[in-house]
Amino acid sequence: MKKIAILGSTGSIGTQTLDVVREQGDLQVSAMSCGSNLDLFEKQIREFLPSMVSVKDEALAKELTDRIRDLSGISIRFGIDGLMAVAAENDATIVVTAIVGMLGIRPTIAAIRARKNIALANKETLVTAGHLIMPMVKECGVSLLPVDSEHSAIFQSLNGERENRIAKILLTASGGPFLHKTKAELEHVGVQDALKHPNWSMGRKITIDSATMVNKGLEVIEAKWLFGVQPEQIEVVVQPQSIIHSMVEYEDGAVIAQLGTPDMRLPIQYALYYPKRRPLSGERLDFARISEIRFEKPDSETFMGLPLCYDAIRRGGNVPTALNAANELAVAKFLNGEISFLTIYEILEDAIRNTAFVADPSVEEILSTEQSVYDRIRSKW
Repeated sequence: MKKIAILGSTGSIGTQTLDVVREQGDLQVSAMSCGSNLDLFEKQIREFLPSMVSVKDEALAKELTDRIRDLSGISIRFGIDGLMAVAAENDATIVVTAIVGMLGIRPTIAAIRARKNIALANKETLVTAGHLIMPMVKECGVSLLPVDSEHSAIFQSLNGERENRIAKILLTASGGPFLHKTKAELEHVGVQDALKHPNWSMGRKITIDSATMVNKGLEVIEAKWLFGVQPEQIEVVVQPQSIIHSMVEYEDGAVIAQLGTPDMRLPIQYALYYPKRRPLSGERLDFARISEIRFEKPDSETFMGLPLCYDAIRRGGNVPTALNAANELAVAKFLNGEISFLTIYEILEDAIRNTAFVADPSVEEILSTEQSVYDRIRSKW
């Protein structure tokens, strides 16, 4: 029985990973973490009985200890040290990194150094530290398996083609809830409008990122590191129905695509069992009912998240970190009703233009850049 650890078990990816565990029956959760949703976390602990768990801080750890005092043999940790302990837990052979934000960097590094395979759903790890992570993956001889639907689609489209040269990656985007809206219309959208994604069920932060197209820009940066391509080899295309999850064009002009229903359990399960495929319940594509599959160019003038991310890639160094940090705080402010939707772009551009450049940042310099960006945003907005 394969044993897995889950960083972020109460979030969208984490709960869907546990759905896969329930359905397949031959996976065991040996360790898992959550932030502060103790009610759900307690239920998960009682169902899956991991040997190690971690929560956000010491106060929550004490409360959890009291809640599960009737259970024995469970080590309770907290904070960043707790996350790193869960990531490196002895029995797990693969770690699902499903926490949101730059908090995922150090636990992912801990898992790699502990020789764990990684099912990566935390894009910020590669966006900010890809230059550190990818060499470490190679050095430690572990697998890094993408869980994002688009990167999983690219990974699947590369199967059997590793010796052939990629001409272009075609990274698909749904267009989010504001597809075809003008900049004038976006001036008045609210939080609930931005959270109404037409196709996917995702967490609040990533749903806002989809609405701004920042999510797609971050995926471009992630794809650069995952697949060893240059940014100019990555083209974003809008595919509103979310049927084609991404494509790879080879140098002979052939294009291979991965298609499916918008169900995150598929890429999660594919990563957990790679290279094997397993039966999975759920809806299937009915090609007799699909009258067309549409494609559009992204509107980069209105949805500035995409060109801002390309700008960050070209600048390199710690600039993608600055962009990512600015986006995390800007989205939080938008969700809290502190700024307007379009102000998110203003904050991102300010961070890109005003961050002190570091060409080859260490983990400490990455985290320092993050803090500097946070301080600047809080002083201005």
